[in-house]
Amino acid sequence: MSDSGQSAVPAHAADAITLDIQQIQQILPHRYPFLLIDRITGMEPGKRISAIKSVTMNEPYFVGQFPGHPVMPGVLVVEAMAQAVGLLIMREFKPNSKLVLFTGIDKCKFRKQVTPGDQLRIEVEVLAFRRNIGRMQGAAYVADQLACEAELSCVVIDR
Repeated sequence: MSDSGQSAVPAHAADAITLDIQQIQQILPHRYPFLLIDRITGMEPGKRISAIKSVTMNEPYFVGQFPGHPVMPGVLVVEAMAQAVGLLIMREFKPNSKLVLFTGIDKCKFRKQVTPGDQLRIEVEVLAFRRNIGRMQGAAYVADQLACEAELSCVVIDR
């Protein structure tokens, strides 16, 4: 990641695969209040995914983080990236047959606070995936500003 704020993972608006919230809920086991992906705006199976999380004041974590100065917890920004990875991987399997569990978060940096009214754009690219173990590069943006970046590793297990 350069200091110029350029994307570590480029947006791919031309990717044809999109998913709405109902389709997302058919793939991910997460539900309110822990489902942190609202829409998939592009996906290249096995390679990359672009997702959106619209952050509103109605999020339950804003009650305590922080009263009078609401900030989305950084760990939840990382979790949103992890859920995008789950969607990318789980779409390849029979529904409800597997789970994606995260085994590591490396090189994580928080660059910008995420607050109510922001739209979080999540970009994840697969670095390596063999058999049932994967490593991905993720980035989350507010507008064109990098909010968070991390390398995520995971394992796919039988449900």
